[in-house]
Amino acid sequence: MTVAFANDHSGYPMREEVLRILSDVGVDVIDHGNNSPERVDFPDLARRVCNSIRQGEAERGIMLCGTGLGAAIGANKIPGIRAGVCHDVHSAHQGVEHDNISVLCLGAKIIGPWLAREIITAFLKARFSTDEYFRQRDQKVDEMELDFARELKDRI
Repeated sequence: MTVAFANDHSGYPMREEVLRILSDVGVDVIDHGNNSPERVDFPDLARRVCNSIRQGEAERGIMLCGTGLGAAIGANKIPGIRAGVCHDVHSAHQGVEHDNISVLCLGAKIIGPWLAREIITAFLKARFSTDEYFRQRDQKVDEMELDFARELKDRI
C-alpha cells in the first residue's frame, strides 16, 4: 500500500514519529512535507495529499495537524475524498469499514506517539465493508457531492 502523508507546522513535532510508524508497518510513503516547523496552511497540504489519492498514486492519506480538524475540513472539500478525524482505534477502523474514509486526520496536540501507532495501524488494516447497506450509503454521499457540484455549475 502507498500512503500520501503531510503535516502542517502544528503537526511537525510528531512528523518523524508518524513516518517511523509508516515505515514499521511496511507501507510506501509519498511525503508532501512540511519538513520544518515553518507555518504552512492545511488547505495546501490537503490538496497535495488528496490529489495523490485521486490520481491513483496512493490508496490512502494521512494528515497531521494540531487537532486534525483543519486537515479534515480541507480534505473533505476535495471531490471523491472522505476524511475523518480519528483519535481512537475504533473510529479509525470503522471510519474505513463503514464510511469509506481514505484520509486519516490526526491531531498532534491531542494524541501521543503510542496512540498514533495504534490508530494508524487500525486505519491501514481496515477495508471498506461489502455489506450492501454501507455501499448504498456511500453511493448516497457520492450523489450528494454530484448534486452540489451541479448546483454550483448552474450558478456560474
